[in-house]
Formats: sequence, structure tokens, C-alpha cells
Amino acid sequence: MFAVATAGVLAAATVPQLTTGVERARASGAARYLAGRLAFARSQAVARSANVAVAFAAEGSTFTVAMYADGNGNGVRTTDMSAGLDPLIEKAVRLSDLFPRVVLSLSDPSDTSPATSALMSFSPIGTASSRTLYLRGADGSQYAVRVLGATGRTRVLRYVASTRAWVEVL
Repeated sequence: MFAVATAGVLAAATVPQLTTGVERARASGAARYLAGRLAFARSQAVARSANVAVAFAAEGSTFTVAMYADGNGNGVRTTDMSAGLDPLIEKAVRLSDLFPRVVLSLSDPSDTSPATSALMSFSPIGTASSRTLYLRGADGSQYAVRVLGATGRTRVLRYVASTRAWVEVL
């Protein structure tokens, strides 16, 4: 009887820690997934010798992520995407399907009028449009995916609340 009670108390104390760990891993995974999609878009732009863009579009309380190639030589544009001139090269994926309870923000989360869509474009020489994407996990963990325009390099950063600083995730 005592062993069962002890096991119950230990299980009750462990569940919140496991939940926090799962939520943190989910947010980290979402940041790494987006960084991987952006790096893949850059490699596709170089391989195709054409501009390639990752399109983010609000869909309810989440975002979809899709990849398009420049089909007519004038860069990837939303009007060309709609008209079918810039072909879809990677089907749209809902982030909430892959990473439930992770919130993506296309602009600084403190912005009062957040962006609802964005294109992150990569050129055939590997440069990119600069942008930082912000992610927040259900446990409060915060990550940023930053693309540096001149190099097209993608970095994942994690916010450390105790030092109030962003640190690179290796």
C-alpha cells in the first residue's frame, strides 16, 4: 500500500516536468524545422539558378508554409504565385499540424499589428531577404529563426529569460 502511494506521489510530481519538456522540445523542433525549410529553399535557389521563396500565410490561428520558384524571371511575387506563373515546388504545410501549441509570429511579438503573410526569398547566388521569425512554445519558451540577407545564413536563437538575451542554438 505504501509503495503504491509513493509511486502515485512521484508520478504526480513528474508529469508537469515532462509536459514542460515536451512543450520546449516542440518549440525547439518548430524552430529547427523552419530553419531547415529556409536552408533548403536557399539550396534550391542555387541549384535551379532561379529565385526561390518560402511563403508564410495566416490560416486561422496558425500559418501555412509553402515554397515557390520563380517561373518568369522577375522574382517570386504573390500575384505570379496566384496566377500560376511562379510554380509551387513544396506543398503548403500547416505548422499547427506538425507542432501543436507553438505560435509563430512573422514580426516582433510586441508589434501591435502583426504581419499575416510574408515571403522570404533566396537568390541564385545564395543571398536572401533578411527576416526574423519568432516562435513561442506553450511552456513560454521562445525561439527565433534569423536569416541574414547578405549571406543567406540561417540561425536559430533561444531566449534566456534569466539573462534577457538571445543565444544561438547549436
